[in-house]
Amino acid sequence: MELGLKGKVALVAAASRGLGRAVAEELASEGASLVLCARDAQTLTETSDAIVRNSGTAVLAVPADVAVVSDVTRVVNSGIERFGRIDVLITNAGGPPAGKFENLTREQWEAATRLTLYSAIELARQVLPGMKERGWGRILNITSIAVKQPVEDLILSNSLRAGVTGFARTLANEVATYGITVNNILPGYTRTERLEELAAMMAEKQGISSAEFKAKWEKEIPMKRLGEPREFAALAAFLVSERASYITGTSIQVDGGWIRSLL
Repeated sequence: MELGLKGKVALVAAASRGLGRAVAEELASEGASLVLCARDAQTLTETSDAIVRNSGTAVLAVPADVAVVSDVTRVVNSGIERFGRIDVLITNAGGPPAGKFENLTREQWEAATRLTLYSAIELARQVLPGMKERGWGRILNITSIAVKQPVEDLILSNSLRAGVTGFARTLANEVATYGITVNNILPGYTRTERLEELAAMMAEKQGISSAEFKAKWEKEIPMKRLGEPREFAALAAFLVSERASYITGTSIQVDGGWIRSLL
């Protein structure tokens, strides 16, 4: 299927590894130019170089922390200076720490809010004027299955990713007449570095191995396996494509059937 992404410019946040990297690789394979950001400069450079080698697309890598407004501004301005515009925005950030409410401090809530909610808002704020001017744009927020079915011990993620969902659903209506779509994509248990770290932490608390803990997750998934990043990235690429021009305000999970709700 021709997605109409060739020649588009996509900004992908937290793109050095995991789901962000998978999405960046998928967009590159469709011919999009990329603006990538992440906190770890070395890993980001390695990812950028690999994408250039494998796809031949143009990539600008900008080390940045999306929880810091000035860093967001630098990423967006750098992308516009290099490519002239940003057509597609993929918001993404590392997940906030696990923990129960009584064990989380005010400072942790504030930091998680800046990372998870404010970063998505600020990235959208800075790319929207250009999208409106050109009459075309795609914003896709990587959130979590937690917004439809809360995950135990992830109260920060459960709360703040739901906030991103409310923001995106409202924004979608505000910008629809400009040819801009705003959607959310919800990863389930997917084989990423973040999942491995979370599994190791949860397994240690329960006194079992990481493999045993991941097996518990797999039992909860109707497909009886973890997802692969490329499976997630395939839907992400479609949702930001020309072919998805009438899809907006949605939250679509890629979870192997884990969520049990009807909608």
